[in-house]
Amino acid sequence: MRATAEQLEAFRKEIGSIPCHDDAGLLQTKSRDYYWYSPILKERLDHCLGQLLVRPQTEEEVRTIAESVARHRIPLTVRGGGTGNYGQCVPIDGGVILEITGLSAIRDISDGRVICGAGARIGKVENEVARTGQMLTMFPSTKRIATMGGFVAGGSGGIGSLRHGMLRDGGNITYLRIVTVEKKPRIIELRGKDILKAQHAYGTNGIITEMDYALAPATDWIHAIALFDGYRTALDFAVQVQDAGLDAYLLTVVERGFARFYRRLTDHFPAGRDAVFSMMAPDAMLEFRACVESLQGTVSLEKSLHEVEAANLPPAWECGWNHTTLQALKFEPGIWSYLQVAYPRPFDPGLVVRQKERYGDEVHFHHEMARMDGAIQVFALPLVRWRGRERMYEIIHEME
Repeated sequence: MRATAEQLEAFRKEIGSIPCHDDAGLLQTKSRDYYWYSPILKERLDHCLGQLLVRPQTEEEVRTIAESVARHRIPLTVRGGGTGNYGQCVPIDGGVILEITGLSAIRDISDGRVICGAGARIGKVENEVARTGQMLTMFPSTKRIATMGGFVAGGSGGIGSLRHGMLRDGGNITYLRIVTVEKKPRIIELRGKDILKAQHAYGTNGIITEMDYALAPATDWIHAIALFDGYRTALDFAVQVQDAGLDAYLLTVVERGFARFYRRLTDHFPAGRDAVFSMMAPDAMLEFRACVESLQGTVSLEKSLHEVEAANLPPAWECGWNHTTLQALKFEPGIWSYLQVAYPRPFDPGLVVRQKERYGDEVHFHHEMARMDGAIQVFALPLVRWRGRERMYEIIHEME
């Protein structure tokens, strides 16, 4: 239920000088994330609109906001960079939007760890830890905009998951500091397995204000594209790279139907071939090339990040995961949606071949190689031609 004018007036008085906005245009912008990837969610969420936007700069201000919304029973939605695609930060019942980006301090960088505010932009944190010869264990493809807190609260994995597992695995996150939304807010510190109580919970059970996130020694990854004459062969290559134990940070298999969406890569990803986008350790490239040649493939791109940027080409991480969906919707809006699929372990490429035969041009596949619980896990984020809700759920049930 949306807050009343009386509730909002009382809230504004209680939060004092904390920045608070009610501009209609700003509220509309801050009430959105990337839910429009899904026509089903777009229909459900397009009308949702927050009533106030608050921008705290300190944890104490977060506590003040949490106390007031709890007292007056005002809906609260926590927002980071707004790059999620499930509507996680959409204020379904109006109320207050809390934008966490003001809590952006990087408090400490040590060997293997960074302690930072939940509102710190991932790209900024990455730049700072790079000065110490380190890098984040994983990040989303939207790292230029996304926040650390948004990724931890709304994400499950991303670029780097092939090497370091999912966010929930191992020591990727070792500490979360949370403000509860109560009339007397508490500070709760989570460690170890208790972190799972808040990780991937979308901020629904508390406001993450700070975290301790894992770092790894920096590697000047080689951004490579390998081309093959069939999708099954491209999948076999990705599996072969892993079986050979090559040091890879990213392996994304993308079918040729996506080529027209990667307009900056026309010379490197032609329409007639299937591609594997990868980030490989420099000392793995010799064996990488040998694997490509053994399957009659070709390497069409092989550059460091500096060389990729100098050539005005997209980095490999912007060619996989949900950036594939973004590219398609950018050039052909209203035509596509997508699904997320986790394949049984051990992975059977033959299942993908059967799916491709079944759906033809209705579904464009791409597959992400990751690790979960220490084992190889293959995901797909297939691009699905939008033919209505009924057909979408039919495909879902068939894939299940």
